[in-house]
Amino acid sequence: MHPRLRHASAAAIRDFVSQRTLAVVGVSRSGKKFANFAYRELRTKGYTLVPVNPGAETVEGERCYRSLLNLPGPVDGAVIIAPREQSLQVVREAAAAGIRRVWLQQGAESQPAIDACEDAGINVVAGECILMFAGTEHWIHRGHRFVRRLFGTLPR
Repeated sequence: MHPRLRHASAAAIRDFVSQRTLAVVGVSRSGKKFANFAYRELRTKGYTLVPVNPGAETVEGERCYRSLLNLPGPVDGAVIIAPREQSLQVVREAAAAGIRRVWLQQGAESQPAIDACEDAGINVVAGECILMFAGTEHWIHRGHRFVRRLFGTLPR
């Protein structure tokens, strides 16, 4: 994480993961990217998900949307798992679409994207892995959470 970027508070994280309808930006047609893994994991936890990728018609067997501006209805938040260079534009789309919560997954976060969220009144979580907090049971995320708790680096 970039030194200027701040971690989210535990309250902001709890608020985000309590939302049940999320857009996931960055899923791929191949299904081999981390965004697809996160999409599948979140779906198994009961989230209603809307995939977003400008170059795909379907992802994970679901209709895919070109941008947050093209969603079929409102979502409670957007998980951005796109390259860092694209995150500012995606945040701008989220603001224009009226999305009030954004999770900038590790690797997608940038100070300009965080600043754009704050300027638009969007509650932002940056620099954290959503799978550590969304109740997924994958061993690697449980282990990572354990280590961070042990070293006192989990958000408070």
